Amino acid sequence: MRRLFCLALGLAGLLATPAGAQQLAYAAMAPGAGPLATQVVTVTGVTVEEFTEEDASDGAASGSDRFLPAVPAALPHGIATYGPFRVLDGTRAALVGATDERSPAALRAMLAAHPGIATLELVECPGTEDDRANLVLGRMIRARGLATHVPAGGSVRSGAVELYLAGLRHRAEPGAEFAVHAWADEDGREATDYPASAPENRAYLAYYREMGMTAAQASAFYAMTNSVPNASARWLTAAEMGQWVRSD
Repeated sequence: MRRLFCLALGLAGLLATPAGAQQLAYAAMAPGAGPLATQVVTVTGVTVEEFTEEDASDGAASGSDRFLPAVPAALPHGIATYGPFRVLDGTRAALVGATDERSPAALRAMLAAHPGIATLELVECPGTEDDRANLVLGRMIRARGLATHVPAGGSVRSGAVELYLAGLRHRAEPGAEFAVHAWADEDGREATDYPASAPENRAYLAYYREMGMTAAQASAFYAMTNSVPNASARWLTAAEMGQWVRSD
């Protein structure tokens, strides 16, 4: 039986929701967003990854809802759209929404059509609706050698933080923000309720190691995120995130 993991963020005084509800009251980055793209590419004829238990890395969560919805922000124009990705020009694409089980196929299709893309701009990134697919996506970003960049005003939250780490090089501008907190399963248990050696915990530590952290760095970063209860959040500036992940 697949285990469902969720990360939900509720901030007191901003939005009254039941415990575990996946909502967030969040101010838009800027008013007056224009059209998302001049061309919308419908990805058809592309095989969407079928994620089975065997695809999980050392017990990685499947089908998770690790995202923090927000008030729509000002999103960049694009010349083509692939799921949550927007092609900005010949060398840059932007992530402007939550990822899900279709996102690895969308990224693959985008890179096949625009092979010159070298940088992924993380603009408005609430997280993921499928954590296992999100970790696959992160590994694809690293394998392709893409850089990740968070511009001023960019917001990277919850499961999207794993995608920032995936960049072969990372850069976050002053004014970018990050949000982390503990995951929780369908029974309300969080990472610290499981043994440190449990597959549920090893999966994330293994991913951080693959993204270039030492064992000590991976453990410290994971402990930091899980020190914040699922019902709350820790907000980090670009400089604060740079203390955990070097900004190139």
